[in-house]
Amino acid sequence: MSYPPVPEQRRRSAGLATHGVRAVTALTLVLLVTAAMWVLEFVDYTMDGALDEFGIQPHDVRDLPDIFTAPFLHVGFGHLLSNTVPFIILGFLAAARGVAKFLAASLVVIIVGGLGVWFTSSVNTLGASILVFGFFGYLLGRGIFERHWLDIAIAVGVVAVYGMTFLAGVLPGDPLISWQGHLFGLLGGLLAAWMFRRSLDGR
Repeated sequence: MSYPPVPEQRRRSAGLATHGVRAVTALTLVLLVTAAMWVLEFVDYTMDGALDEFGIQPHDVRDLPDIFTAPFLHVGFGHLLSNTVPFIILGFLAAARGVAKFLAASLVVIIVGGLGVWFTSSVNTLGASILVFGFFGYLLGRGIFERHWLDIAIAVGVVAVYGMTFLAGVLPGDPLISWQGHLFGLLGGLLAAWMFRRSLDGR
């Protein structure tokens, strides 16, 4: 003889289904953006790098709109390949708890990271590392500001895997690497985590 699920079981099943849908949606979105970046780089290759002019040219007011295009363009396939795996992993983790909040956080990262580069750099800058470092900062910030066990666990995990690499990435070093994009992308992620944090009572 079978019995209908009790309300608690129904709520648990509904919660698992919701998390499953969020995870699939998050992964799909991140993979689509990644695919778009690869398509753009193929187009750029056929145009002899013509799209690179849509990177961030510091101190040029006319170039300010390019802060919104620069994170999706790269200087060659090697540059794109180095950003692809961390973009997918960190992007998925950042989006899995809610795509709408993830999109808003990404916008904050793009603006803060882009403006930081525009004000402080001296060379044309482009690449998804602004977003990659932003996602890292966002995940770290969620662990700090939200204090939810899952956010804390994710923050600890990403620090364990990427912490030393990302710390080195925000320090001046290789002139071909935009430490400004890394630093201000990271700060943008932390700011987004603070802006979109939940109160401790869950509201």
